Amino acid sequence: MKMFITILLILAMLGTLGVLFAGILGMARGGSAGTSNKLMQWRIVLQAGALVLLVVLFSLAR
Repeated sequence: MKMFITILLILAMLGTLGVLFAGILGMARGGSAGTSNKLMQWRIVLQAGALVLLVVLFSLAR
């Protein structure tokens, strides 16, 4: 169970990083503000998911 949550945590963190870079590159290129806003919303969702998984992993490690 710990290994499964660890893998999910790593995927959530990599997803957060990917969406963050996509949003930054989109803003740097002067892309659509709506697309940039949607990417940042996804970043927040993925980041919150990663934090929840981290809390669950720490509680299982106790």
